[in-house]
Amino acid sequence: MSAICLDLQSAEETRDIIHRAVAALAAGKIIAFPTETVYGLAASALVPEAVERLLQIKGRDPTKPIAFAIKSLDAALDYVPDMPVLARRLARRCWPGPVTLVLDCTHRDSVVHRLDPLVQEVTVAQGTVGLRVPANEHTLQVLQFSAGPILLTSANLSGQPETKSGQEVMQALGDKIDLVLDDGPCRIGQASSVVYINKGGECKLLREGIINSETLKSLSEFVALVVCTGNTCRSPMGEAILRGQIAERLQCHPDELASLGINVISAGTSAMPGAPAAAQAVEVMKEMGLELSNHQSQPISARLASYADLILTMTSNHKKSLLAHWPNLDQRTSTVRMDGGDISDPIGSPIEVYRQCADQIREQMTQWVDKCDFSQMKRDK
Repeated sequence: MSAICLDLQSAEETRDIIHRAVAALAAGKIIAFPTETVYGLAASALVPEAVERLLQIKGRDPTKPIAFAIKSLDAALDYVPDMPVLARRLARRCWPGPVTLVLDCTHRDSVVHRLDPLVQEVTVAQGTVGLRVPANEHTLQVLQFSAGPILLTSANLSGQPETKSGQEVMQALGDKIDLVLDDGPCRIGQASSVVYINKGGECKLLREGIINSETLKSLSEFVALVVCTGNTCRSPMGEAILRGQIAERLQCHPDELASLGINVISAGTSAMPGAPAAAQAVEVMKEMGLELSNHQSQPISARLASYADLILTMTSNHKKSLLAHWPNLDQRTSTVRMDGGDISDPIGSPIEVYRQCADQIREQMTQWVDKCDFSQMKRDK
């Protein structure tokens, strides 16, 4: 019997289709999902018979692990409670998206260890688990409403080309599976990149997709973001001072930090793009042996905020403003002053006020360099 193919693009209301897919998974059915890369076959990890059937349909080597499709980084912690910092960083920057993370899975509280032995055998037999958050709104809704873990593998017979549309799935597997959610051609059309990160934070690209090794290197960088209002006085000085202090700690030139996987930037909550740093700020940084003449202001954005591992704001109001827009930044955002106090804006003041402001920033940044242990980051590289 041929699979039922439901066209998401022509449906006036997709809610019923989503709930139908959720019910099908719970009943042990095999369904094909759209993702941004290629179409995938899904089965409920709570139904061992469905997992076994999935392997039979694929003709897949049972020793080759199958990944889990999950809904978010928070959900990943159910699988890998001791998720390495680098893995969390890549997940935050790449998910939802075309990256499957492979992580060591030995923590006793991992949800995987509560699954049927057959399911464990095809997912974590090698001591690692694959996790992916697909960037397709309909698939994410199915994952959101599903009660248990979902296995996801490419919708094709092993050794055959991946399927990139619902119609290709029907042609390749229509007589073997139960349901196809057709959302048209995949946006990317090639398999996800697969990245292994061990408990020590070492990273290896196992399969190159749209994310290549150079892009992975860039995505793995530690990013510190310094924030003020206009990004012409305090935060540019904070950026220059923090960059200089990290370089001093690592005994390198500030321009070499990027090669060590460390990036320091600044932005403003109300900045106009492209404005230079205030002349007084440039002069004071020059007195400190730091360069600020090429600075161009930029406003804070969702992308900058999501990429940053550490966000330091000049005032508590800057911090409140960021958290009002992006509450999930809470664990990564602090004021420059460790006591939660403010560093006042020197704009329009004599250069001596800028010097006092810079001295205050320098004192606080020294403590942040100590706290973040950038020397350890260098050893990790």
